[in-house]
Amino acid sequence: MRRRTVLAALLVSACAGSGDATGAPPVEPGPPLPGTSLVADSCAVARPDFGGPATAADRALFAYDAAAPLNLRRTVESTSNGVEVSAVSYDSPDGGSATGLLFDPVARSSLRPGIVLMHGLPGTARSVEAYGRALAEYGAVVVAIDAPFARRAGSPLGYGVQDRAEQIRLIKDLQRAVDLLRARPNVDPQRVAYVGFSYGGAMGALFVGVERRLRAAALVVGDGGLVSHMTGPEDAGFLAGLSCATRATWFRAMAPIEPIRFVPHATPTPLLLQSGRLDNLVPPADAEALHRAAPEPKTIRWYSAGHGLDVQALRDRHEWLTTQVGLDPLQ
Repeated sequence: MRRRTVLAALLVSACAGSGDATGAPPVEPGPPLPGTSLVADSCAVARPDFGGPATAADRALFAYDAAAPLNLRRTVESTSNGVEVSAVSYDSPDGGSATGLLFDPVARSSLRPGIVLMHGLPGTARSVEAYGRALAEYGAVVVAIDAPFARRAGSPLGYGVQDRAEQIRLIKDLQRAVDLLRARPNVDPQRVAYVGFSYGGAMGALFVGVERRLRAAALVVGDGGLVSHMTGPEDAGFLAGLSCATRATWFRAMAPIEPIRFVPHATPTPLLLQSGRLDNLVPPADAEALHRAAPEPKTIRWYSAGHGLDVQALRDRHEWLTTQVGLDPLQ
């Protein structure tokens, strides 16, 4: 019964908040960004040339002071089935606070694996609360953070330079989430994994190219990033409705930090890439592009399912995490 209940919760919650992002109103661009000449000014809606794998300078955009104090704030919300759920916040390297949820299997006495969990777009850490709780019931200490767009009012995307700043902030905040887990006395610092869904899967492709301390990463229904997504067949019509100047500035800002440029640097982190052949938000061709860019060691799994995948995908991911970081096996 426990296995059936947990799997049902996972299926309902795993891709919650992973809808389309095209409802954001366009905004007029600010001045061009220095050092972002990768994409030429163009009125084309077609996907730009991303220019090959990220350089050392590109990866340096996400550097932060790891010695700075986290200043973790935690408020316990509930405890059930041996899992304590807390609202947390900590200092963001780019100012302000990162917010989210911490799931702690407090009834366990041995060192536990840690998992950083990332939601879709639109969405918040609450979108994956049931999944985070379930993973903690199977022995992991889990932190799910809110994307920067979830910490403010308004649409997730503005199609301006703010999107670039928030994507950079997110990757720094995710690195600090790893710091948070590794600082927990019940977490084995050598067994920290990442799991991201949809937008979280795409941002995970960037994250694994920057963060060297991950033992494993599952990128679920991810694509190459926001530019890849918005120039795909599912959203190109919306992008065509923006002004030429808005598109050109957004491409210049975002293409240099497109996750598909960073995922080649994931080695030696093992990757699990899960995609649906019936996905209408991440078409198979876009998923395949990410799969090709991802280096070994990688495991690719396809399912005859849509964006939310299916129970088999949940089982496969759980078994993979059990192998990689020691999550309790399904019973």
